[in-house]
Amino acid sequence: MSDYNAPTMTNYLSQRITRRQALQMMGVGAAATALPKSAFSQAPTFPKGAVIRTILKDYAPEELAGGATLFHEHMQLGTDFNAKFSAAGNAVRVANGLPPNPQRGGGGGGGGAAPPDIMHNVDLMSAEVAKVKDAGIACIVDAGHPDMGRDVEFLRQVSMKSGVPIVVGGGFYSQPWYPKEISTMSEDQVFNALIKQADDDVLGAFGEIGSWDEITKDERNVFRAVGRAHVATNIPIFTHTGIPGKSALEQLDILEDAGVNPNRVVIGHLGNLVDTNVYVHKTICRRGAYVGFDRQGNNDTQQIPMVMALIEAGFADHLMFSADGSSGYSKTVTAFVPKLKAAGASEQVLHGIMVDNPRRFLAFVPKRARKK
Repeated sequence: MSDYNAPTMTNYLSQRITRRQALQMMGVGAAATALPKSAFSQAPTFPKGAVIRTILKDYAPEELAGGATLFHEHMQLGTDFNAKFSAAGNAVRVANGLPPNPQRGGGGGGGGAAPPDIMHNVDLMSAEVAKVKDAGIACIVDAGHPDMGRDVEFLRQVSMKSGVPIVVGGGFYSQPWYPKEISTMSEDQVFNALIKQADDDVLGAFGEIGSWDEITKDERNVFRAVGRAHVATNIPIFTHTGIPGKSALEQLDILEDAGVNPNRVVIGHLGNLVDTNVYVHKTICRRGAYVGFDRQGNNDTQQIPMVMALIEAGFADHLMFSADGSSGYSKTVTAFVPKLKAAGASEQVLHGIMVDNPRRFLAFVPKRARKK
């Protein structure tokens, strides 16, 4: 996935008293692949009847307490997805008076063979996904849906072959990917399409639900319908924000207006919104939603001080980490978490972020019976 450099926000000087006065300094040499655990962390509680819905079965949230959950990854995208992503990103750059990014080569330079397309080979993707178990990862959420070229049956096969529980995301991505008919559909019609998708594809989350740059009329319509679909199903929601996070607060506004409790929402890609004061990030946390730092591996060094500022402000229980990746799914745990340890984050805090927060977010009491 592409990443974007965000403008730095300024002129915000508000500070909070730090609730966690001192974070335990961890050595850089600690085993990178061992997920932090703490005997002192308090286990989260869940409503009676709550489940985490995966493609193969519903789990009690407690069943996935043995490892991390990655809340935003991709195991299959259409073969034209990257070209669309690049074109849409460049359109934004041009609209903002910037030159387009240079076009990347198609691979296989010098006559060499192109790398295998693991996103369309069940065996290769299953082998890739199975590697996460050695890194202490218990579950992965796939953030794709039909307009992104994702096939649910592909995920079903990958989950069975890899032995890793996979939560299926769903909905509609963002304006450049919408089916043409979205512009002619009423909010009620989009809502009905979402409910059908939730039933037929056994969704465990609505996401990633996006706005591309400035949020459009159609995107607002989709967000309102997603909010209503959540109220009808209890299925949680995670988002893709504009470039870089312009529509973060408006997304949350729309969902709240539709009746969604913010604690059922992750506002995503906010590692791209670079701000040393983390003003928008803190605002989202105070309102009760989660902040997604979900592009590890793409300029993630700039995210470390922002994450640490939020931890020190007492918002660790509102943070969510993932990589938005298409391979190397363990890197959030094996690369990003050690950087936070080196910056001073304690094992207890990191365990809460990686293991407890995703389960609290994903667990819901179904209002509709599972079809498959």
